[in-house]
Amino acid sequence: MVSQGSSPSLLEALNSDFLACKVCLEQLRLPKTLPCLHTYCQDCLAQLAEGGLVRCPECRETVPVPGPGVAAFKTNFFVNGLLDLVKARSCGDQRADRPSCALCPLVGGASAGGPATARCLDCADDLCQACADGHRCTRQTHAHRVVDLVGYRAGWYDEEARERQAAQCPQHPGEALRFLCQPCSQLLCRECRLDRHLDHPCLPLAEAVRARRPGLERLLAGVDANLAGLEATREAEKVALALVKEQAAQVGSQVDEATEGILRALLAQKQEVLGQLRAHVEAVEEATRERLAKLEGQEQVARAAATFARRVLSLGREAEILSLEGAIAQRLQQLQDGPWCPGPASCPLPRLKLLPGIRDKNCHLLSLSFEKQEGQAEGRGQAGTQGEEGTQSQEEEDGASKEGQDSGQTPPEDSFQTPPEDSFQTPPEDSFQTPPEGRARTPREDGPAQVEGSGGQLTKKKRFRNRHKLGSREPSPALAPQLAGSGLLPRPVFVCSFPTRMPGDQCAPRVTGICAFGPREILVADEQNGCLKRFTLRGDYRGLVPVPKGQFPCSVATLHGAVAFSTNAHLYLIGHDGNVRWRRAVSHTQSSHAVAALPSRDRVAVTVASHVEVYNEEGSLATRFVPGGKAQRGQRALVFLATSPDGHFVVSDWQQKSVVVCDGLARVVGEYKGPGLQGCQPGSVAVDRDGFIFLTLRGVNQVVILDPKGSFLCEFMTAYHGLEKPRVISVVDGKYLLVSLSNGTIRVFRIRPDC
Repeated sequence: MVSQGSSPSLLEALNSDFLACKVCLEQLRLPKTLPCLHTYCQDCLAQLAEGGLVRCPECRETVPVPGPGVAAFKTNFFVNGLLDLVKARSCGDQRADRPSCALCPLVGGASAGGPATARCLDCADDLCQACADGHRCTRQTHAHRVVDLVGYRAGWYDEEARERQAAQCPQHPGEALRFLCQPCSQLLCRECRLDRHLDHPCLPLAEAVRARRPGLERLLAGVDANLAGLEATREAEKVALALVKEQAAQVGSQVDEATEGILRALLAQKQEVLGQLRAHVEAVEEATRERLAKLEGQEQVARAAATFARRVLSLGREAEILSLEGAIAQRLQQLQDGPWCPGPASCPLPRLKLLPGIRDKNCHLLSLSFEKQEGQAEGRGQAGTQGEEGTQSQEEEDGASKEGQDSGQTPPEDSFQTPPEDSFQTPPEDSFQTPPEGRARTPREDGPAQVEGSGGQLTKKKRFRNRHKLGSREPSPALAPQLAGSGLLPRPVFVCSFPTRMPGDQCAPRVTGICAFGPREILVADEQNGCLKRFTLRGDYRGLVPVPKGQFPCSVATLHGAVAFSTNAHLYLIGHDGNVRWRRAVSHTQSSHAVAALPSRDRVAVTVASHVEVYNEEGSLATRFVPGGKAQRGQRALVFLATSPDGHFVVSDWQQKSVVVCDGLARVVGEYKGPGLQGCQPGSVAVDRDGFIFLTLRGVNQVVILDPKGSFLCEFMTAYHGLEKPRVISVVDGKYLLVSLSNGTIRVFRIRPDC
């Protein structure tokens, strides 16, 4: 039975880097094969030998050097045969491309030989036309295969030349190897057969190969089966990691649910717990990457050996196969018997625990515990939180199945008491996975590179926890009173990240506007390339919306069946097919104008200096106002704009360095210019379905969140979430926050759970 995997062709072996030494990167010279089946030049192996050992440059396996030296390693007759074929194809006068005849000097012709036009595949000689005709007419050579030299050098006869190639005896030059000595496992020519091997049982090469090929093929099939097991184990590792991430996302959502009734008291501790959760996921992910790297290394070693064995069995001559049979069998048996599939590591799954005294401001309200993963199906269906007031009704419905979780339930509101100091316990140190020794710290980790088990040094878990505590520039602010009973704050859950540069772009993209465009689809304004690009929320490219020639869209918004965008001091409204419906001139004193659609999708608003102008679908000016009334004319510089579900306008004012919320009558609902902006100019703004305002602070790589009336709440996302110079943001479908970065990448976060 032939081993799994396709057999390589002779053309692939000749044209690939198979005949190149991986050390000197040149064609192999005196090729020697190590027990791991990797082949190198004899001189290169001599340079690698140190202390009687050679470490394979590819698989890193250490091999002892035989007593006589590296020359005692097995000669790779298979590679030698291929090299001879390559050299024969390229021999001759390379400058004139006209090799000379090999027989003319022998029969009294020109001393240098005439120009060769043919080649005898049996004699391996280049012949002129006269010698080729005579070669076909003699009794000894009339059966030889004489072919056209041009076709031979072009590779047309490689397979046929390979079949007629004979391995030469190293002890008796000119004698072909024809026999295999069974007791000595040595290839013999006629002279060797009649010498000291005369009394040994010998087999012709063809018969010996037929007898030994099935054993090699069985070993090769076993290694192929192990390779399949390695691939399955690697996929299982990825599934286990995905399960941990999924469970972590569930616990993150449960953290938010647990903080709904007591949001103000839990905000600071919520950040701490989420930091522990992220640290655990990163630790598991880092450990998984190590295991995956190890599995990939084992796979590469086994695949390289299997590929070599398959090439020898498919392309090797009998002598070559038998010369390598022992080494191949030993290596394949070693790989087949090795520990291939240890199975995916069990990753502790995080779970949320609520402690008594939850209403006490000095109590650590939330903590995490991690359970061993017993099975993917079981772990995928388990919940991570116990005892929150919002989930007690569900526990009562579940009945007896939840009785074993009473220890984690939260007491009624009237029974909250401050527990004694010794009742507060952090999760045990061993409940967090710590990377093994030798792991290099990541750039995001604070403090020196320290690992667990090195005598009083910090563990990675502690470093992550300390880093999280120091991540905020100011204390967590107290929430505004209007948040009580208004529902959960949004929280970012990373979905995906994708580039916006497409093959037809002439320049690196500069994303200056993002808006919704159909179900789960967005429209991106690339000002640098002058185009409007369509993407799905997963980053699949869907084409372009045509724009007028010579226009470079800056900000963009969608109306019913139309697209509005600003460019070159003009406001355009075009159809999805690119037809211009109307164009309006705006202020020429401003380099860019922000555009936003009203919730009804029948009007579009644009910032013009200190004003907000609103146009209907016919292009008529519906209203024009200055936030705060005419008294603020000339006192504002409106740069970014968004609209809220209740019809309010949210603008970034660069002159006042503030975020302004106003209604359509220019009345200011709220304005924030406090320390939460950290001295930065307010950047792009977006509003979710509940009216929460998201604001980019480009100077500190942050997105902060404000309540619907413009009061600062807290930091929402930082560089920890992959923000690097955020440019513009937008909320799509009321629950997805999109952030474009300076390099043209868009990062997508889910900020509200799916309904």
